[in-house]
Amino acid sequence: MTREPQLFCNFARFNANQMANILNIETSTQVCSVALGSDGQVLEHHENYDGQTHATLLSAYVQDVLKYVRSREMSLDAVAVSIGPGSYTGLRIGLSEAKGLAFGLNIPLIAVNTLQLLTVSTMFNHFIEDDVLYAPMIDARRMEVYTAVYNPALEAVVEPRPLILDNDSYADVLDGHQVVFMGDGSDKARDVIKHRNARFIGGVKPVALDMIALSERAFRLKDFADVAYSTPLYLKDFQATVPRNKVLGQ
Repeated sequence: MTREPQLFCNFARFNANQMANILNIETSTQVCSVALGSDGQVLEHHENYDGQTHATLLSAYVQDVLKYVRSREMSLDAVAVSIGPGSYTGLRIGLSEAKGLAFGLNIPLIAVNTLQLLTVSTMFNHFIEDDVLYAPMIDARRMEVYTAVYNPALEAVVEPRPLILDNDSYADVLDGHQVVFMGDGSDKARDVIKHRNARFIGGVKPVALDMIALSERAFRLKDFADVAYSTPLYLKDFQATVPRNKVLGQ
């Protein structure tokens, strides 16, 4: 059962003379995907879940979408890319491709936050109560994740940040709210976060199909990125922590 997230409930859909054709690119994790969206509809999409294929597959996927556009005498109005956080290499590949298209076609570039993308994907594909919070997690290394906390309007309750997981992670938020954790980083969070208000949804991956709502909203608001100077959202380095028993002198 699916529903439309609260974020988009108050936005009227584009009418016929406002339709935007947007190419969406997602390469922030092991999934390589592109999707062509227009007025909330998916016109063409490609996905590969094998990992380590971005460099070889992305350009081919983009060319397939461009062939689709040309064969129907359409034009692209913008290109959107998942900006991170995520894989260093994947983000660079996706952003480079998107910048090249935006520059070459003289169309706007839209940057989509990957953590927001995971949140919207969960809202679209799972029926969840309105009063919960969302904690998307992207796996980094060891017990490290990139994460944030959003409310159903996609407002940041906890800003995007790198985090070293322990059993107290998000304890202050969990004490007052049910929190839904998703993304590949949540698999290891499940083993350490045991709070009664923690809920975990497996199998949620960032894909270009789920970018369409976010990129169309950005296009409507003219929220465009700088084609020349945009960089991936890597977030800052992780900081080493001292075990609590050492802090307490145990």
